[in-house]
Amino acid sequence: MTLINENFLKLQAGYLFPEIGKRRRAFQAANPNAKIISMGIGDVTQPLAPAVIDAMKKAVVEMGRKETFHGYDDDGVGYKFLREAIVENDFKARGADVDIDEIVVSDGAKCDTGNIQEVFGIDNIIAVTDPVYPVYVDTNVMAGRTGAAAGGRYSGIVYMPCIEKNNFVPELPEQKVDLIYLCFPNNPTGAVATKEQLAKWVDYAKKNKSIILFDAAYERFISQPEIPHSIYEIEGAKDVAIEFRSYSKTAGFTGVRCAFTVVPKQLKAYTKDGKAIDVNPIWKRRQCTKFNGVSYITQAGAAAIYSEAGKKQVQETIDIYMNNSSLIRKTLSEIGYKVYGGVNAPYIWLKTPEGVGSWDFFDKVLNEAHVVTTPGAGFGVAGEGYVRLTAFGLPENVKEALKRIAAMS
Repeated sequence: MTLINENFLKLQAGYLFPEIGKRRRAFQAANPNAKIISMGIGDVTQPLAPAVIDAMKKAVVEMGRKETFHGYDDDGVGYKFLREAIVENDFKARGADVDIDEIVVSDGAKCDTGNIQEVFGIDNIIAVTDPVYPVYVDTNVMAGRTGAAAGGRYSGIVYMPCIEKNNFVPELPEQKVDLIYLCFPNNPTGAVATKEQLAKWVDYAKKNKSIILFDAAYERFISQPEIPHSIYEIEGAKDVAIEFRSYSKTAGFTGVRCAFTVVPKQLKAYTKDGKAIDVNPIWKRRQCTKFNGVSYITQAGAAAIYSEAGKKQVQETIDIYMNNSSLIRKTLSEIGYKVYGGVNAPYIWLKTPEGVGSWDFFDKVLNEAHVVTTPGAGFGVAGEGYVRLTAFGLPENVKEALKRIAAMS
């Protein structure tokens, strides 16, 4: 008799975004002439930068010649040319000392934030923010680190509420935790953390021999100069933090797939008898065993983002999205909604009217305005009473969607 992994049976309902898709399809079937505008799932709409396209075209030609053909990359961790560009542009330029051997290129930050838990023991106590990107929770449920769910939360996980009172930045947990998931700029709230706030987390992790799993997938959207783009801008963070980056939203790679994770060489985890173990080679071993690396063509395109032309073109795209974000914030505020985020992130966190739940408001906006949002309750208990809107739409669609929302009863 073949046994199933019963941890999967603990997962609550369906994954958030398939449920949104199901409701959208049902509405469209009942209203075939309705023009639905999506401000829900965070997929991009602007095309890849010309510099990226040119680099990928060149790479395709190279792959068609014996002299320039490329097979597997450098031990499955990413081609040297891309990792060097990452070091120089993403870290050294901001005063963060990251070594090329600490970078592992992958096909997505979603994959990496989910897979990273595999290298840590099953008995670790996990802490997540609430609301939270569902992947952090669900992958730990699948691994068996939690009990059953009750009231929207799993036993075995420490939830750290991110609410209006704390400006959607979590407080330090009262008990000792081992693995801490942080995401700034935050998905879904759009909140950011200051250097002082991140320094408290670094200090906590050092004191408790914890590890911070820092998702910085949206760092390119930061507009305020005092806000850190990397946790490695905080002194001592390399001793206690792993950082995840992605090209999906910043450079339009949602359909191309490329990202990277930084695992510092001095980062340690421990055996049950207290022996310190380097995490960097363990992560590389995990990746090289289960993953054969990102294609040469894709990595060539990613490297082009760091060229002068690439930087300019990518910034122009980010400006389009952030102009959308500013318009969403302004318009929704003017018509009476309370909104957060959207200044350093492409997400706007809208508080629903008093007494209206997240999914009820989702249905109302879909039915009356034909606009798709993302219910905050899908991100956790503390997300109830909010919906997330994304700024990734085409500007003309964003304007039309806001016009429709403003006209709702």
